[in-house]
Amino acid sequence: MDAWGLISWLLLVVLSVAAFAFLLYCCYLKYIHMKFDHIPGPPRDSFLLGHYHSFAKKTQDGGHLHDLFLEWAEKYGPVVRINGFHIVSLVITSPEAIKEFLMSPKYSKVPMISKSLASVFGVRCLGNGLVTETNYDSWHKQRRMMDPAFSRTYLKGLMGTFNEKAEALMEKLEEKADGRTEVEIHNLMCRVTLDVIAKAAFGLEINSLQDEKTPFPQAITMAIKGMFEQRKPFVQWYPGNRQLVKDVRESIRLLRRTGKECIERRKKALANDEEIPLDILTQILKSEELEEKCDQEIMLDNFVTFFIAGQDTTANQLAFAVMSLAREQEVLNKVRAEVDEVIGWKRDIDYEDLGKLQYLTQVLKETLRLYATAPVTMRLLENETVIEGVKIPANSILLFSMFALGRMDKFYKDPFVFDPDRFSPEAPKPYYTFFPFSLGPRSCIGQVFAQMEAKVVMAKLLQRFEFELVAGQSFKTLDTGTLRPLDGVRCRITPRGNAKAS
Repeated sequence: MDAWGLISWLLLVVLSVAAFAFLLYCCYLKYIHMKFDHIPGPPRDSFLLGHYHSFAKKTQDGGHLHDLFLEWAEKYGPVVRINGFHIVSLVITSPEAIKEFLMSPKYSKVPMISKSLASVFGVRCLGNGLVTETNYDSWHKQRRMMDPAFSRTYLKGLMGTFNEKAEALMEKLEEKADGRTEVEIHNLMCRVTLDVIAKAAFGLEINSLQDEKTPFPQAITMAIKGMFEQRKPFVQWYPGNRQLVKDVRESIRLLRRTGKECIERRKKALANDEEIPLDILTQILKSEELEEKCDQEIMLDNFVTFFIAGQDTTANQLAFAVMSLAREQEVLNKVRAEVDEVIGWKRDIDYEDLGKLQYLTQVLKETLRLYATAPVTMRLLENETVIEGVKIPANSILLFSMFALGRMDKFYKDPFVFDPDRFSPEAPKPYYTFFPFSLGPRSCIGQVFAQMEAKVVMAKLLQRFEFELVAGQSFKTLDTGTLRPLDGVRCRITPRGNAKAS
């Protein structure tokens, strides 16, 4: 056989193997369809791609997948089948199912999703930390170690940090409060929440509000973008994405390197009985269990987790709150009157003041209902079960969409109206339709921290400034894994009168 004959034979073998593999994949896909097609859902766009065309069209039109989930939940019911290639996910908007699957520890997180966050473009990111660990016993050990650092008793001691960093934001706003300069609220909220989590958790003074050149805000942005982009098929191998992949990797390495240096310094200070800040890192390192067996990589995983999660979702919530208040003058007047009564013009807000800011609490909750910054929570169903009369196969991926639930009129009257009175003490409690920090044993460990911080920042902002939205904004949301305001919430601000906090 000559060379051309050998090449032709090899090519025929390769094509035959590829054709056989494709045939096997099609057979597997047909089996998946037969397994799940009894579940309500929209017709697939294609046999091979499932609903991928619908996903792409929605995003090209300026929407995101969560808008589709809402549309399909309203049309097809509380259990909706979503096909993406060979993977089927079920969007669940049943309060009873949410109660069952989120409140119980026996349903694990989805390993496929956890792996996509554990490592991004081949670089360890969230690893096996609190957010990504799927084994309940391993997760519970971590959570037990860290719970004391997030107790209300300990968090009271962070009021000084909350006040200090919120005050730095007020000083930054004063520089721009001429009624003409456009201020992007989301960017500033990202910086102040980053400064808070860095100091309160790790004793780091990043000062990103003052230091425009600090690399950390961009590093967090790129890490989040990498987590989101990595989910798209073959994105890492597109020639046009080489710079993106490089930037994401460098950003994650910077965060982990910073965490390693921070942890090593603190361990050395503890060993030498030096004076150290009573922050969250100190509380964790002093844990007896952690002293017995300290896994450096998992500590770094949680450093990155707290660094990103402690900045991103709270910043998004604060920006959405400003946007909503600027559009609802009556609500703004009411919450400002409460702040004036409780806080007055004093500079430092006390922990006891936070409990008195009832209407502000309602405003922040209503913000999360309408703009769920963490829009879905996922669980793996290992055994066959029935949800709302629909038989669900074993090993199904369940998506619990708080974004969809919060915008459905079967659960909230006039759901697109911003109405904080939904969360007044006299109003009926939402029945498993409101879970911005998830529910049950795997709910967010930092939720009390985040809402204390949000109250301090919002109270000071309402105390000091008037703000008006710049015309021409879309008020749409952008999905980057978490939801954020698409246009950044651009405002013009002016001081309130001539009084100053003292």
